[in-house]
Amino acid sequence: MLRSLLPALALALFSSSAAAQGWPSKPIKMIVPFPAGGPTDVLTRSLADKLGTALGQPVVVDNKPGAGGAIGTDLAAKSPNDGYNLLMATGSTHSVGPYLQKLPYDPVKDFVPVIYVGYATNIMLISPKVPAKTVEEFIALAKKEPGKYNYSTSGIGSVAHLTSEMFAAQAGIKLTHVPYKGTQLSIPDLVQGNVAILFDNVMTSKPHLDSGRLNALGISSLTRSTVVPAIPTISESGLKGFDSWNYFGIYAPAGTPKAITDRINTEMNKILSDPAIKERFHQLGFEITGGTSEEFAKVMASESAKWSKVIRDANVKAE
Repeated sequence: MLRSLLPALALALFSSSAAAQGWPSKPIKMIVPFPAGGPTDVLTRSLADKLGTALGQPVVVDNKPGAGGAIGTDLAAKSPNDGYNLLMATGSTHSVGPYLQKLPYDPVKDFVPVIYVGYATNIMLISPKVPAKTVEEFIALAKKEPGKYNYSTSGIGSVAHLTSEMFAAQAGIKLTHVPYKGTQLSIPDLVQGNVAILFDNVMTSKPHLDSGRLNALGISSLTRSTVVPAIPTISESGLKGFDSWNYFGIYAPAGTPKAITDRINTEMNKILSDPAIKERFHQLGFEITGGTSEEFAKVMASESAKWSKVIRDANVKAE
């Protein structure tokens, strides 16, 4: 059996190597399943320019928003696996969405993880009307009056929603969900005290903290943010082990030659070490990671296990 498999294996390796030798000979498309102008789009364009220079062919960003990223992600899954089609996706498309509802793509079977680019953490914001200065104080208040305190999100199934549910479960408290069409729309209500807490992106939160309109209780990831290093993590502030963030990275359609995805990984790791790129990420509140495709696959699997459990335990249903 081994002897019969060896020729097929050798042919596959040869085909992959041969495909990579002439690649790229034309522009490469990178689908972003979110609207133009958003943080993921902005970062993707800065990386695409650098990657295009490194590869000697333009990397064209193609925005295909809709259905929480599912439309563009499905389009990428069904694209030719010739190395000329890539996807910049997030934990929302690969570790959350597939567990909220049935989607037309499989995040594992339909894609090859190429590189873990980075992640975005959130700040736990609290209304100045709530008499709590720390995570421990807020949990104590919520335990005294179950259901009194609420939280805002950008909608059911969003990372902010799931993070809030995970927080409530780990803290052993009951909170009420108040969904908005966007987290920023809830800021006035948060300031007035109509909403108690909000988990929001570091960069969109910072102006409200700087102005004194809102207070911060903690950072949602295990490590502090380099953008606001003075804010402690929730884990070190009374809820040990609490860890929530949203990753993003590059994928290729399943079956894309490994020699090609390895080349992209190598070039992207070089780009992510560029001081200018590091500063750009820092400005937008993202933390750079990089690494191997295998490491990215492990992150994706770990996050999928975490969020699928939160969705199941909280009985979260897609809108």
